[in-house]
Amino acid sequence: MRSIIDMTYEELVEEVTKKLGWERFRADQICDWIYDKKVFDFSAMTNLSKEHRKVLSENYFVDELKLLEKQVSKKDGTIKYLWELSDGNTIESVIIFYPNRRVACISTQVGCPIGCKFCATGMSGFVRNLTTGEIVAQILHMEKEEKFRIGNVVYMGMGEPFLNYDSVIKSIRILNHPKMLGIGIRHITVSTVGIPEKIVQFAKDVKGARLAISLHAAYNHKRDELVPINVKYPIEEVLQAAKEYQKITGNRVSIEYVMIREINDFDSDARKLVEVLKGLKVFVNLIPVNPVSPQLKKPSRGRIMAFKEILEKAGIEVQVRQEKGTDIDAACGQLRIRKGIRRVRR
Repeated sequence: MRSIIDMTYEELVEEVTKKLGWERFRADQICDWIYDKKVFDFSAMTNLSKEHRKVLSENYFVDELKLLEKQVSKKDGTIKYLWELSDGNTIESVIIFYPNRRVACISTQVGCPIGCKFCATGMSGFVRNLTTGEIVAQILHMEKEEKFRIGNVVYMGMGEPFLNYDSVIKSIRILNHPKMLGIGIRHITVSTVGIPEKIVQFAKDVKGARLAISLHAAYNHKRDELVPINVKYPIEEVLQAAKEYQKITGNRVSIEYVMIREINDFDSDARKLVEVLKGLKVFVNLIPVNPVSPQLKKPSRGRIMAFKEILEKAGIEVQVRQEKGTDIDAACGQLRIRKGIRRVRR
C-alpha cells in the first residue's frame, strides 16, 4: 500500500488518471477530504462512489500519528505534541502563538545524527528519516486536533532537514500547493546546521522558501564543540553557501545563535560574529539556551543585551527570541526523553 499524502499534487493526479483510470477531478475531491476537511478514512469520502472508496481503501493509506501526549503552556499557549509513528517510534511537533500568526514547528527525523551539545534530540541519537507523508501528517493532525489552520511552518523540530533532503523538499511542495495545505511559500522556513551543497540546491529547488542557519558560534573551535558536524563543514563553507543561496534567491538569511553562559556569549564572540557575517544580509536570533543540561546555563540578561548591542552597532538586525513554552517540555526532544525514548529500527 502507498501513502496518499506522500504524493505531490502532480503525482496524485497522475496516480488517479493513469494508474486508476479515473477522471482528473477525483484527485481534487481526495485533496478536499484530506487537506481541507481532515478526513483520513476513505470510506467516509461520500462524494466518491463505493467502488472508488473500496479501491482507495485497498491500495492507499493516510499516515496516522497516534497522539501519546499533549502539553499546553499556561503562560503563552504553546502546544507540544508527542506522536507515535506506525513503527512505534516517536516524534515531536509544536505550535507556537504570536500576536499575528500561528507557527508550527515540525520534525524531519526520528532523533538526530548531529549531536549538538545543547539539544535534547541529539542526546537520543538517530534512528531514521521520516517519510514525506510522516512530515506532512504532523500539520494535518495538528490542524485536525486544534480545528484551525496553520499559516506558518518551520522545519526546526527533531532532526537535520537537509540530511533528509528529498522528503523535506517534497513535503514543502505539498504544504505549499493550493489544492493541498495552501501555506504560502514565504511562510515556510527550513533550519539547518549547514550542509553547504544542500543549501545551494535548496535555493534552486524551492523558490521563495526561507533559510535559517543554526550557527551558535563564530569561532570554529567553539562550533566544533557545540555542533560537531562543523569539523566537516566549517563556518566559512557554510556561510559561503549562504551567500550563494542569497545570490540565487535574494532572500535574507536568518542566523540562529543559542547563547550559553561563558561559552559563546563574550564580547569577542559578538565581534567575531559581525566579522564572519560580513557580506550577508541577515537577521540574527539570539536564543538563551534551554536548560536541557545542567552544565549549560543561560547568560544574564545584561550579558545578552550587551552582545545584542555590539551586533546592532555593526548594522546587523537582531532580536532576542521570546522564550515560549518554558513551563512545559517545549524544547526539541525534551518530551520524548522524559516519556522514555522509543527507538525501533525497521
